[in-house]
Amino acid sequence: MSVAILGGGAFGTALAIALSRDGSDITLWARDASDSDRMQESRESGRAMPGFPLPPTLTVTPDFPSFDIALVTVPAQRTRDFLAEYQSPLGGKTVVSCAKGIECGTGLGPVDVIHSVLPRSVAGCLTGPSFAIDIARGLPTALVLAMSDDAEHVQDTLTRAKLRIYRTSDVAGAQLGGALKNVIAIAAGIAIGAGLGDSARASVIARGFAEMTRYAKAKGARTDTLQGLSGLGDLVLTCTSEKSRNFAAGVLIGQGKPLAEGITVEGLATAQAVAAESHDLGVELPLIKAVAAISQGQLDISTAIETLLARPAGEE
Repeated sequence: MSVAILGGGAFGTALAIALSRDGSDITLWARDASDSDRMQESRESGRAMPGFPLPPTLTVTPDFPSFDIALVTVPAQRTRDFLAEYQSPLGGKTVVSCAKGIECGTGLGPVDVIHSVLPRSVAGCLTGPSFAIDIARGLPTALVLAMSDDAEHVQDTLTRAKLRIYRTSDVAGAQLGGALKNVIAIAAGIAIGAGLGDSARASVIARGFAEMTRYAKAKGARTDTLQGLSGLGDLVLTCTSEKSRNFAAGVLIGQGKPLAEGITVEGLATAQAVAAESHDLGVELPLIKAVAAISQGQLDISTAIETLLARPAGEE
């Protein structure tokens, strides 16, 4: 089965390197022709994640490739437009999203978006605790493939010696775990940036995980999925490493500094999407709502902290 990585950013490049390292023929599609041509000619990774040699069996191209399985590394808020633009070549194929976010306006996860745009395609998501640079370096990494159809075959196709792929049929749990942990990572970063300390960060992680579980359960997910790689595993990594864009963004917000332009912070949009839906679901999400309000300029950090600390401390 032929595999193509759609998206020449850091994560897409890392996956392409990891999957082709064992001699498998892999195609990396990068829309920027100048960058993809340079990568193909120099046999070195592009500007999104420079400094890595490309395996001989990895082909980089600006031309939309043919494939049986596509790994889409486009951010969550741009996934729908991307799928619609390439609806014809993607239709009827196996399409796996690597995005970790909830679409604003619809409240849909990446797999749901694939289903809505490409009803004839087999849809899934690849998620779990991972940084692009670790994958590119060949460090041991475990991910979760969530699909309702053909999961075992795709799992076998993608698994490598240093890239361990687990599978689950709980698509809702996997995609929500990956999306919600970004919001909690922002909250954890805010705690550190505001000088609240590691104890406060630990509390944010624990209470944030409870919010993740409540929301996911209300959306039909299994709680045990949230306790695995796609939920708790990814949450711990993202809340404790400065390599996380969401955690780093939270630190800047906590320090009162502006975010860098052009950097994708999936958790900001996800916080707004989830907060908007929480009332209808009847789910209490104080941390997630606080992140949403702060990101929209509706709440300052000191007031948010005071409000959260003033909440009744009931039974855990």
